[in-house]
Amino acid sequence: MKIYKSINEVLTPKKTIITIGTYDGVHLGHKSILEKMKNATLENIYESVVLTFFPHPRMVLQQDSSIKLLNTIDEKGELLDKFGIDNLIIHPFDAAFSNLSAEEFVKEILVDKLNIHKIIIGHDHRFGKNRSADINDLISFGKKYNFEVEQISAKEIDEIAISSTKIRKALLEGNIKLANEYLGYPYFISGKVIEGKKIGRTIGFPTANILLSENYKLLPKNGVYIVWSRINNELRYGMMNIGNNPTLGDNEQSIEVHFFELNEDIYNENLQISILEHIREEHKFNSISELQTQLEKDKVFSEEFIKNLK
Repeated sequence: MKIYKSINEVLTPKKTIITIGTYDGVHLGHKSILEKMKNATLENIYESVVLTFFPHPRMVLQQDSSIKLLNTIDEKGELLDKFGIDNLIIHPFDAAFSNLSAEEFVKEILVDKLNIHKIIIGHDHRFGKNRSADINDLISFGKKYNFEVEQISAKEIDEIAISSTKIRKALLEGNIKLANEYLGYPYFISGKVIEGKKIGRTIGFPTANILLSENYKLLPKNGVYIVWSRINNELRYGMMNIGNNPTLGDNEQSIEVHFFELNEDIYNENLQISILEHIREEHKFNSISELQTQLEKDKVFSEEFIKNLK
């Protein structure tokens, strides 16, 4: 899959099948649309294009910096690639772009730059300055500029919206099992291993402190989770704590992973950590010793859970 950071970079001699959307999570609700895209390009006559935007339009139009997304841009690319999409365009969304009229967007972007043959889009899709145009306008433009418009049904759109809402809600409640069911894969975070306070190693639980690659990534609620990650091409299981370490009197939220049977130095490594199960809430213990006892119990529970996966 080719990834472009701007519509202006795209060069394709073939006609394209295009869809537009945030595709946040690239979850099971998106599956039927992405499979339509793939099937439409099987004979290699056309190329598939997913057009998405960053920053999220709400970050620009409503200046809402509190938005948390299920995927970073890199993660989204990785997930879409698995569906066999030919091209992903992550176009910068800014005030100038938002001021394009509906017809300017269609003619200058879809027709002139992306060589459109067909667009597959939701029946409720709105576009152009102030989101003034709807699916009926798009169909009219299709007749004028000679491209097809395939509407995604209300049922499919509802499935996408319901799935996204439920995934976010489940993650914020720590219900990883439900979130993963809607995603169709284990929810994951990505980040760099940085130095921490190294207190864990003094009680037999050394941890890798993770600095998220992007601060707009949605984290599950604070608590302890069973996770796995691929380190030096080996699958490694462990326990992850998301929280403020109340027993140690910390205030800032941190992400710490204790990998079982790992003796390698992984400082500065970039890891992708898949989250499998929520073990418990984060608690403030009366002493380090009490915390250590609980961690031993968490490890026993985790190892039993992992054994049942294999």
